[in-house]
Amino acid sequence: MILSPTSENLTKCAELILSDALIAVPTETVYGLAGNALSEKAASKIFEVKQRPMTDPLIIHCHDFEQACNYFEINQAIERLATALWPGPLTIVGIKKDIIPNIITSGQETIALRIPENPVFRKLIQLVNTPLAAPSANPFGYISPTEAIHVERTLGGKISAILDGGRCHHGLESTIIDLRDPENPILLRHGPYGKKQIELFLDHTIRTVCK
Repeated sequence: MILSPTSENLTKCAELILSDALIAVPTETVYGLAGNALSEKAASKIFEVKQRPMTDPLIIHCHDFEQACNYFEINQAIERLATALWPGPLTIVGIKKDIIPNIITSGQETIALRIPENPVFRKLIQLVNTPLAAPSANPFGYISPTEAIHVERTLGGKISAILDGGRCHHGLESTIIDLRDPENPILLRHGPYGKKQIELFLDHTIRTVCK
């Protein structure tokens, strides 16, 4: 069921999320498969629907930096980069707080978190007032979807709704940077933000471990 992003449909999608259902959502990167990040039941559904390995952690999405501070430990590097590049296609890895279920992080002490730029997705997060886990809305190993119709073709019969926000701006997953140690930033995934662009806002050279 593809829904236009009207106020009525956003409210409906928020109610679905709060009942532990899954919906596909538009972001500026790719469409995401969203569920309540504080619910083990919803997280388990995400892994099941995507056929995603349980060892592959989920990225958490918040409405703003104030909300994000509830879910991971903040240091100077995180605050500096978040102030400069959030909202946007940047995921920051930090030390998680206990409120986040272990299934989300695959049992690790770290959490990957970002604030999306897409206004439809941010409005939905604001309505549910809870962080949302939202990996790409496709079966594991498939090409990430950039339009609502792409999601319908692969997951349409397995999720409760698809919120149509048009074609994704970037069509590429977010850049991921590990800032657990502010003096040793590590680029984990290339994306819309490049290494040199991020380094403009940090005092240290970024080490790259991704291809």
